[in-house]
Amino acid sequence: MPPAAESRLLVAMATYNERDNLTALVHDILKVMPAADVLVIDDNSPDGTGRLADELAAGDLRVHVVHRTGKLGLGTAILAAMRYAMDHHFDLLVNMDADFSHHPRYLPALVTGMKDHDLMIGSRYVLGGGTINWPMSRRLMSWGINTLVRLLMRLPARDTSGGYRCYSVAMLRRTDLGNLLSRGYSFQEEVLYRCRRAGCKIGETPIIFEDRRAGSSKVNQREVIRSLGIIVWLGINATFGDG
Repeated sequence: MPPAAESRLLVAMATYNERDNLTALVHDILKVMPAADVLVIDDNSPDGTGRLADELAAGDLRVHVVHRTGKLGLGTAILAAMRYAMDHHFDLLVNMDADFSHHPRYLPALVTGMKDHDLMIGSRYVLGGGTINWPMSRRLMSWGINTLVRLLMRLPARDTSGGYRCYSVAMLRRTDLGNLLSRGYSFQEEVLYRCRRAGCKIGETPIIFEDRRAGSSKVNQREVIRSLGIIVWLGINATFGDG
């Protein structure tokens, strides 16, 4: 991989009803990383997020848009971003949330860390990281999931569920991204597990996870339960199978 400072960087985000956040977020990303390209993957947002993304793309050649037919799952959106990065010959791919819970100010640290790693995680659970305004129940659930994943999948990361990540595209090319079980929240753990199996060197840099600035949360309780089941299955396979 070329030095991070010379790499072609793609910053991708999946959107569904994020019109109130999108313009400011794209502006802040390009202000911090002016040499980057931005990819918006919109799942046919009823609030017009996709149309706004098209307007932003028309005004700036660094902005690109992929339109999908509906809500197809966070995991499939991230996978689409990975394929876009590979097809368009980017060197680095950052995935982040579109609601400012992942702040653009951490982008330089993520990219700098790629000088020595194949994958960098914006981590809530290393020194200097944290969360703002999370109830104790959410903190305990997140801690429990991350502890379970680290133990079962033997992953060398504190924040295995965090979605703010920078990937080496060359590493993604040698990672088995076919036949993924996950379509929702557990995608983060499963793709991290598969990257690790491909020999990925993982690093973490601290972030403060903030609540969304505008709009409503997309948390789906049914998907949470399904994702927990997939995590347990993957963990059992990693521990007792061929992982």
